[in-house]
Amino acid sequence: MFLAKVIGHVVATKKDESMSGKKLLMLRPQLVDEKDPTRFRDGSNTIVAVDNVGAGEGELVMFVQGSSARLAEGLKPLPVDAAVIAIVDSVDVQGSKIYRCNG
Repeated sequence: MFLAKVIGHVVATKKDESMSGKKLLMLRPQLVDEKDPTRFRDGSNTIVAVDNVGAGEGELVMFVQGSSARLAEGLKPLPVDAAVIAIVDSVDVQGSKIYRCNG
């Protein structure tokens, strides 16, 4: 499992029929900064993932990739390689809270 910030969404009107009605999110992975473990730093890649929990732009989410993505509810028969499986409330690292949801 990985953490990422939702930075946008993807709209694809023509897609595999099995993906109809699935919300696609653009994610930027978040890594604990090695120089300052009290904060995150952005990963260098972006990922498109199926939203399985109703996440929105700006939220910190947990996602899975590969065969684990198809284990999420309702995704087994779909051509999915990444799925958002949780919206994060808080993150503690080495005794310090480095993230807390605003909502």
